[in-house]
Amino acid sequence: MARKSHEVIEVPDALDANKAAEIAFAHDQGLTSHAFTKGEHPIVRIEHLNKSFDETKVLRDVNLDVWPGEVVVVLGPSGSGKSTMLRCINLLETPSAGHILIHDNEITHASGSEVNKLRRDVGMVFQSFNLFPHLTAKENVMIGQTKVLKKDKAEAEAEAMKQLEAVGLADRADFKPAQLSGGQQQRVAIARAVAMHPEIILFDEPTSALDPELVRGVLDVMRDLAENSGMTMIVVTHEMGFARDVADRVVFMEGGVVVEQGLPAKVFDHPENERTAEFLGSIK
Repeated sequence: MARKSHEVIEVPDALDANKAAEIAFAHDQGLTSHAFTKGEHPIVRIEHLNKSFDETKVLRDVNLDVWPGEVVVVLGPSGSGKSTMLRCINLLETPSAGHILIHDNEITHASGSEVNKLRRDVGMVFQSFNLFPHLTAKENVMIGQTKVLKKDKAEAEAEAMKQLEAVGLADRADFKPAQLSGGQQQRVAIARAVAMHPEIILFDEPTSALDPELVRGVLDVMRDLAENSGMTMIVVTHEMGFARDVADRVVFMEGGVVVEQGLPAKVFDHPENERTAEFLGSIK
């Protein structure tokens, strides 16, 4: 049987940058603890984002703005589109329709060289670590610096040791991934992402593949980043304690849409949407 043709989704053009910033400020100022500055623009703008895989619609008209230095935690059941949205932000997935803008520059249809530059500025930590098994922890943290940032070996090594120290693994610098626990591997992956000094760092369920006793160490590293690095963080996670304590804003997704967003205390203690309340109640 012939496959049905893909639906063409019509979306409006991306907003003018100043108009978008004005609308985003009016919308978001009560939903986040981010300290706004006059005339500030969002660092990430998602407008009318749609994503389908064959005939399956995963994202349906998602709109979200993220501000410089803001920590946004995205919650929702499996299949809600959280990870797909994250993967669209750094173009690991190509949106079916809509706009993603970084610093008001649309990246949705970026070319190969533009995508490489984007990934220098937008780091990502995956749930499966994605370390090179034949390289040591130090070499894993160095490789992006030497290959992408073109740093010399000595400079990259110094930065790698600094970041491994920050995640408590300087004494494991010469260990290969197979010699490290899952939690240690994930902390190396975070050190690798931070060593690139991205403006934005995306975390895709970074603790979901870990044994429960290893989760705390990774969350402690992420908490320190959130509180002290000044980097913009978008975190997809099921760690409710982390979301409540660390997020500037919590976003709840289901069915490929943003159902509710707001200050953590408001979303957790007084959710406005019945589905949000149901989801949060089911995992307490």
